[in-house]
Amino acid sequence: MKILFVAGDPKPERWTVPIRQLVPDAEVYVWDPDGPAVDADYAIVWQPPAALFEREKNLKAVFNLGAGIDGLLKVPNLPRDLTVVRLEDAGMSAQMAEYVLHQLLEANREMETYREQQRQGVWKIHRPMKRSEWPVGVMGLGHIGKRVVRTLADLDYRVSGWARGEHSLEGVSTYAGPDQLGDFLKSTRVLVNTLPLTDETRGIIDYELLSQLQPGAVLINVGRGEHLVEEDLLRTLDEGRLLRASLDVFRKEPLPEGHPFWQRKEITITPHISARTLRDATLEQITGKIRDHAQGRSISGIVDTDRGY
Repeated sequence: MKILFVAGDPKPERWTVPIRQLVPDAEVYVWDPDGPAVDADYAIVWQPPAALFEREKNLKAVFNLGAGIDGLLKVPNLPRDLTVVRLEDAGMSAQMAEYVLHQLLEANREMETYREQQRQGVWKIHRPMKRSEWPVGVMGLGHIGKRVVRTLADLDYRVSGWARGEHSLEGVSTYAGPDQLGDFLKSTRVLVNTLPLTDETRGIIDYELLSQLQPGAVLINVGRGEHLVEEDLLRTLDEGRLLRASLDVFRKEPLPEGHPFWQRKEITITPHISARTLRDATLEQITGKIRDHAQGRSISGIVDTDRGY
């Protein structure tokens, strides 16, 4: 068995050494853009070059080093019949739930106000937060979205979920498809986006969508930057329709110097750190699936490339 690592890491041995330990009977190679084909059976990739699929003609499956596969699907010559497998969780959902909870508490517990009071030497207690006034709506109910929903529901927040298809989650109101999106938004004050990026979801967070949220709304975007129409976010902030936004993903990363988001006190910016890939858990999952696939056993996480997730 031959495994090819294609991720552009300047220190690929951080990945290839444990891969060899986890799959000792495999030959492990690192992608060389100027090298020959290695006739790989499997490729572990992150935003691979088109040359990969021009050179390696006998791949049985490709494993993406992340839950989001939009970067892989952008490769123009990705074979339509090639098995594409996304990363399932690997420690990311717990991190994402922590991040979302932190940003929610920043808003509803007025933490910035208390930090400013500390700087000024002011002791003042503000009205306690009422969870009933902060209903949360989560867009996207995959592994990450469901973990966010469960975490917030366990803390007695009123949580709703919306996805393309129907889901049933205990204690959570769920909505499905375009016809139910409006009702979902009307029930939501804090909108959390965990959607995958597809042709249908690109630009979904626009002025019309944001305008349907409850007054004093908050946006937490941990999906993809392309989900958000940036000009529409600024417009809703200017009009007072939106109270604040916490953004971890952007259309262009790093966020360019001089971008208007930098100067907006209502916007919290973090550099795509809401959920980092945990190397050990990731490699255990991927190599386990490679062994199963090689032995003809079924594996989870296979992507429907037509749907985009």
